Amino acid sequence: MFEFRIEATDGDARAGCLSTPHGEIPTPVFAPVGTQATVKSLTPRQLEEIGTTLVLANTYHLYLRPGDERIARLGGLHKFMNWNKPLLTDSGGFQVFSLAQISQIDEEGVTFKSHVDGSLQRLTPEKSIAIQENLGADIIMAFDQCPPPYDREINERAVIRTHAWAERCLRAKKRSDQALFGIVQGGIFEDLRTKSAEFIASLDFPGNAIGGLSVGETKEEMLRILDLTNQLLPRNKPRYLMGVGTPFDIVQGVARGIDIFDCVLPTRLARHTTALRRKDRLNLTNAIYAEDPLPIAEDCQCYTCQNFSRAYLRHLILAKEMLAATLLSIHNLYTLIKLTQEIRQAILEKTFHSLLEEFAEP
Repeated sequence: MFEFRIEATDGDARAGCLSTPHGEIPTPVFAPVGTQATVKSLTPRQLEEIGTTLVLANTYHLYLRPGDERIARLGGLHKFMNWNKPLLTDSGGFQVFSLAQISQIDEEGVTFKSHVDGSLQRLTPEKSIAIQENLGADIIMAFDQCPPPYDREINERAVIRTHAWAERCLRAKKRSDQALFGIVQGGIFEDLRTKSAEFIASLDFPGNAIGGLSVGETKEEMLRILDLTNQLLPRNKPRYLMGVGTPFDIVQGVARGIDIFDCVLPTRLARHTTALRRKDRLNLTNAIYAEDPLPIAEDCQCYTCQNFSRAYLRHLILAKEMLAATLLSIHNLYTLIKLTQEIRQAILEKTFHSLLEEFAEP
């Protein structure tokens, strides 16, 4: 039911294919984030039209609203959001530590107040798995603790806790039609990352994720940790860099052996009037675009660039029209998805080095 095939390599970069119950995922792949069972401002049809093969949804948010049991009664997350391609759900761990008012972290789990209604909630590894099994995504994540990158003492405790929780997630998992990925933590500390990568690899998950990056550390530190971690993770299993997704990050991540990326950045930028391009960004509120007849990117084949000018997009933004977020989200996501497709083809043709040179600097 789950198989990861590496079809070609170019250095440490890999072109592969991950088979799931809802279809194949060519890799490298960028997954748009559909936090609350929707990629903001886009329909599933629009996602398909820009080439999306994997969408991420969020355990924490869907547990709080509308509830994972309700989604299960309605046929599962694929049916609920009318997305028939592969889905990935995260464990809720990152949101518990970043959004909620945490009351208590202990060895068993986390007690927190809901950001929705203030109610007291409890999330454990076993509960995270149960929620994700109710949701029914193809790829699910182990419950982990994502600490701030520079605090050594917190990272030491978080690594121990993440490892114990990973083992409990494996024991709790019941469904055979979902692939559970483990998560490596350890902040910027090479010894902790080594310890975590070796331990998570020893648990023989069908895939492995690298968490706790792009959370405040420098680009140089992120790449140094990726250089180290990817050499310690199994080469025959997919590697997922969580929450990372600028063009530079994707190219540099692939160069270090990463296969899967996700990030809220492209749709968040779209809602904040910014168009993402390969090497820069355009803030379309700027007056210089008021009479600009050009598309966002002249060589872009997305629906937005093929049909609308910068001047029109600026007008929509200033008029506070909802269409602005839709058109910018289409373009921004297309830019990253097209980039991963281009990377994949370059690996197949052994020309990835030229892309790597183009993205040598952020």
